[in-house]
Amino acid sequence: MTELSRAGTATSLPDFAAEQRRHQRVRATLLGRYMLADRREYPCQTVDMSPGGIRLTCAVIGALGERVVLYLEQIGRLEGVIVRHPPRGFAMRINATPRKRDKIASQLMWLANRESLGLPEGRTNERLVPNQPGVTLRLESGRFIAARIIDISMSGVALATASAPPIGTHIMVGSTPGRVVRYFEGGIGAQFMLPISPDRFHEGITL
Repeated sequence: MTELSRAGTATSLPDFAAEQRRHQRVRATLLGRYMLADRREYPCQTVDMSPGGIRLTCAVIGALGERVVLYLEQIGRLEGVIVRHPPRGFAMRINATPRKRDKIASQLMWLANRESLGLPEGRTNERLVPNQPGVTLRLESGRFIAARIIDISMSGVALATASAPPIGTHIMVGSTPGRVVRYFEGGIGAQFMLPISPDRFHEGITL
């Protein structure tokens, strides 16, 4: 594993170009977290992806052929191996059954249609209600707002609150940084700046 700042010219495994020819790639910007062989988690963001592979922007890269476990918002858990080192990240080949690839293709089609039609972000992630729903929001101004968690996903949270900061406002949901992305009657929706780690995503979570 090497820090990205030390990465040299892009290199790849021989069959990556063949994968690109087999699958149409979709430009998609999704937040995620990945785990390399050292079992540490790192944040990342997708550049483009297909049912067969993904290109990521990230700060820490692994070796060619190294196994990757990846969690992406709106997609879920994926496994694969690193096949290329483009600038500022790596590309991975997805190891999946034909059924799983078909599901990924459907998800990518939905994402592409949402982008072209200007549709709002869908709520496709698994959501849960924490055991302790009370939470305090802190605005950039230092103001505090009491809120209640309606439900939460790995990428965002729906909050019941009497105050509605402007769309785009950066807030702290407890100790978790996020951004206001939508309003609904009686509350707001916020997107986390980084998705929640899967091992924290359970009903006992405290933001």
